[in-house]
Amino acid sequence: MSLVVPAPAPVHVPVVGGGAFPVRRVYCVGRNYAEHAQEMGFTGREPPFFFLKPADNIVVVPEGETGAIDYPPLTKNLHHEIELVVAIGSGGRDIRAADAQAHVFGYAVGLDMTRRDLQGEMKKQGRPWEIGKAFDQSAPIGPIVPATTTGPLTSGAITLAVNGQPRQASDVKELIWNVGEIIEHLSAAWRLEPGDLIYTGTPAGVAAVVPGDVMEGHVAGLPALRVAVR
Repeated sequence: MSLVVPAPAPVHVPVVGGGAFPVRRVYCVGRNYAEHAQEMGFTGREPPFFFLKPADNIVVVPEGETGAIDYPPLTKNLHHEIELVVAIGSGGRDIRAADAQAHVFGYAVGLDMTRRDLQGEMKKQGRPWEIGKAFDQSAPIGPIVPATTTGPLTSGAITLAVNGQPRQASDVKELIWNVGEIIEHLSAAWRLEPGDLIYTGTPAGVAAVVPGDVMEGHVAGLPALRVAVR
């Protein structure tokens, strides 16, 4: 069958050691560090909730390079959110947390960029807030390190600095819902498939960036992610 319009370009994230990871879906977990939940005005271990970004929101940043994103339209309050990203290597439904690691291909460092003012306005109106989250270039990501190299990432520093100044700092062990629990909840709602990415949530310290700023994010054991705002 011939295509009537050009097919969109596939999204591939490089894998440390060789090869590339084809992206199918991008799932994100909301308010998954207690201190971040508190800075957003919430408390406690609420049931996990999720939102999605289109795969073409991904901005791939090769190891050792500085990527770039454009300051998006309509906002005056663009926030950084540093996150551990989980890459799914084998799919399934109703995956138990105890079995989840077998479905993990690897891990990467990602940024969930957020038009905070637009997100806040949609929340006030009780409307979906994709406009605050699922916009062009809103999901920068570094290379994926296979889980066979890292082992399960259950702890390790997660940090972000802007122009060399610390902004976010925590530990992956502080996730309210850990990777296994996230996969268990997600796979109860959607069938996970190879190629899915899960942005697992951000720690406290989210704040605005402007054109000219350079963000550098780290998760212990993974390549750093460095992104400039144009």
